Amino acid sequence: MNNNYLKQRQSLPLNAKINMSKRRIEEFYDNFDRKVYVTFSGGKDSLVLLHLVRSMFKEVPALFINTGVEFPEIVDFAERQDNVITYRPKKTFPQVVKECGYPAISKSVAMAISRFRNTKSEEQKRLRLYGGINPTSGKVQKMGVIPKMWHDIAKSDLKISDRCCDYLKKEPIKRYEKLTGRKPFIGTLAEESLKRQQQYIKFGCNAFDKKNPSSTPLGFWTEQDILMYIKLNNLEYCKVYGNIINQDGKLITTGEKRTGCAGCLFGVHLEESPNRIDRLKITHPKLWKFFMIGCGGKAILDKILEAKSKTQTIKRLESQI
Repeated sequence: MNNNYLKQRQSLPLNAKINMSKRRIEEFYDNFDRKVYVTFSGGKDSLVLLHLVRSMFKEVPALFINTGVEFPEIVDFAERQDNVITYRPKKTFPQVVKECGYPAISKSVAMAISRFRNTKSEEQKRLRLYGGINPTSGKVQKMGVIPKMWHDIAKSDLKISDRCCDYLKKEPIKRYEKLTGRKPFIGTLAEESLKRQQQYIKFGCNAFDKKNPSSTPLGFWTEQDILMYIKLNNLEYCKVYGNIINQDGKLITTGEKRTGCAGCLFGVHLEESPNRIDRLKITHPKLWKFFMIGCGGKAILDKILEAKSKTQTIKRLESQI
């Protein structure tokens, strides 16, 4: 599969997508002799996935990971659904932040910053900041180079890490799968990130050949498909999203656009003001205080927004030359 093939699938009408997804669900279900489950976050994507899977196989269980840092509305909604099992991580968010660092910027940049700080070689540090020829491999250093706009944060003492999901989400999932032997249906969309797009192009919907097999039967859907499916099937969804309305020919939610860990700073610099943390301060002030003050997120967020503003100013000045 290539990117053009993915785009072709993404352009299919919703009915065609539903039929294709059902075929992939059935293939995965049969391949693992019904030993499957749905990863259910309580969000709109996993809601559609759960509805689609159970329209075919009603007995399939769902797993909700209550990380302790979800929107309270999400926890309430997820745990009210039928046949949903709740697992909790062994570590709390404050413990992870204290031991590893706060999830910020993006997983790839946070990982690069962690490696930069743990590298003793000055040559390797330079490569991680500016790239160039790696003397060990003799090749141009491409992976793990920190974008210039994040250099000040990389050199600061602000603790940033990409490990949060490993402890809060992946660990309890592994525990559940080890106990049950079940394989997951996951409600991710390829359009959400470059990494997910690459994974979908490599494996398609059913990743039978991965070390840990999984199915992403909605991988080629778009957010518009998700919202349309919810409306067409009159599905109850978490109230944190607000209402689904048509705005200029496009379906949008009047509340949150995405859910997940409420205080996560991954991708916050890509949002216009007011960003999700600004909204959190208004809608869930206790949660905002927990993340931003109690867990130290505000100092990191301020530095991220400062870097964003600085970069935008430089680009604006350069365009005027």
